[in-house]
Amino acid sequence: MTHSTVGRVKVAGLQPAQVLAGLLGLFFLVAGVAGFVRTGFGDFAGDQHAMLFGFAVNPLHNVVHLAFGVLGLLMATGSGLARLYGWIVFLVYGAVLVWGLMLAGLVVNPVERLGNPLALNTNDNWLHLGLALVGLLIAVMPARRKVVVPEQEVEPVRDESIRDPGMPTQRDRHLTHDEEMRDRALTRDEEVRGGPHDQRIESVDPTVSPRPVQPIDPAVAEQHKARHYR
Repeated sequence: MTHSTVGRVKVAGLQPAQVLAGLLGLFFLVAGVAGFVRTGFGDFAGDQHAMLFGFAVNPLHNVVHLAFGVLGLLMATGSGLARLYGWIVFLVYGAVLVWGLMLAGLVVNPVERLGNPLALNTNDNWLHLGLALVGLLIAVMPARRKVVVPEQEVEPVRDESIRDPGMPTQRDRHLTHDEEMRDRALTRDEEVRGGPHDQRIESVDPTVSPRPVQPIDPAVAEQHKARHYR
């Protein structure tokens, strides 16, 4: 098995943006619960309701904090969702900051008739500026990534031991050639020895020696030759 050199980029583990989004969500939840402890549920959108650590709050303001707290915890479960949550915090609290500046008289207020339903004061403006910057940080924070290289199987080399019985291998072809050469050698030996009898004995039992060839006596040969010419 081999590994491909072509991979893909993937998000690596828990992202810093997710951690910050979760922490910001917890902060909003704590602020919302603490705000309801101070204000209760009466005079839901009152202008001058109660103070919490120097910040003006009312029940509507507390509901906004709780909503952003729950949303932050839910969206912190994913890297992309955490960044989206950062953009939402940046845009919403950036708009609330501008609204607070308009209520403070620093910016022209075209919606003055709406009053101050969130009970905003100067301290709230500074807090909302900080929340908007934190949201922007979460939105643009780079992700830790890794390159994932998928494994690809290489086609295995065909083993000659697993083959079609009808197809001869290289070894079979070599043996066939050797057998043919051996048969030719045996045929030549039979021709030289005068017949296949001795060779068959050798092939059946290698321990049996072939019949020795007796030398011809010259005197006997001359007698046979004389008789032949008579």
